[in-house]
Amino acid sequence: MTRVPEALDVPVRGGRLRVARWPADREDAPTVVAAHGITANHLAWRRVADTLDGTATLLAPDLRGRGASGSLPRPYGLAAHADDLAAVLDHQGVDRAVALGHSMGGFVAANLAERHGGRVERLVLVDGGYAFAIPEHLDVDEALQVTIGPAMERLRRSFPSVDAYLDFWRPHPAMAAAWDQALEEYLAYDLVGTPPDLRSACSLEAVRVDGADTIGGTARDAVLRVTHDTTLLWAERGMFDETPGMYDAERVARLEAAAPHLHAERVDDVNHYTVLFAGQGARAVVRALGL
Repeated sequence: MTRVPEALDVPVRGGRLRVARWPADREDAPTVVAAHGITANHLAWRRVADTLDGTATLLAPDLRGRGASGSLPRPYGLAAHADDLAAVLDHQGVDRAVALGHSMGGFVAANLAERHGGRVERLVLVDGGYAFAIPEHLDVDEALQVTIGPAMERLRRSFPSVDAYLDFWRPHPAMAAAWDQALEEYLAYDLVGTPPDLRSACSLEAVRVDGADTIGGTARDAVLRVTHDTTLLWAERGMFDETPGMYDAERVARLEAAAPHLHAERVDDVNHYTVLFAGQGARAVVRALGL
């Protein structure tokens, strides 16, 4: 069943953060706070929310510099997003929540656990939260282009219509298997402006700052410093539906050896996107939440 979230505007440093709230069916249900990827928005969690089906309250912001939070100013970076998530919990009167994050959002969730440890019940990281295998000689823009490709390219372009924007995404090899109306609505939500000058709501500055933080810097390694019970779900295939994906068995084994609080599970037959957008991926995420 498709559930429609409530829209909240949460006071944070510099303005208001847009948050989608999918409420639970009972007042004593647990809460999950979810952080999306580097150029995504809250609708990335729509299939997970439908799969939860009211067993938990899901709080999913448009992170600072994205979606309806696109105009929020600096500070950007993993720590700033983590502090914004803590503000969301404060606003909702939630003492402790399960922290969930996809891709860059996994790093945000780990930073929430490090900076506001008492607010986090446990961590679920979905194809993110641990250093990606990116050549060290690349600068931030080059690394982002290599890893997210069209997701980065669109930030520098305008589009004459929503259909033209969707046509830009259709050839993406990781999207084809999950293409449906929900995916189209997720993509279209990203647009601001009026035809024939539609643009992504994502702030290029925010993406660059967050990308630098995710690729290098101390905040990237928060998962190695926290002690919360942590599950890493890693997709069999990557951002372009390639194998291996963002992680492989050897890299994951090194992480598990370095972080005894963490358990990793591979999700088969999904890529970096369909681990959220496809049914089997969303079901794996909900199972990992353990609610």
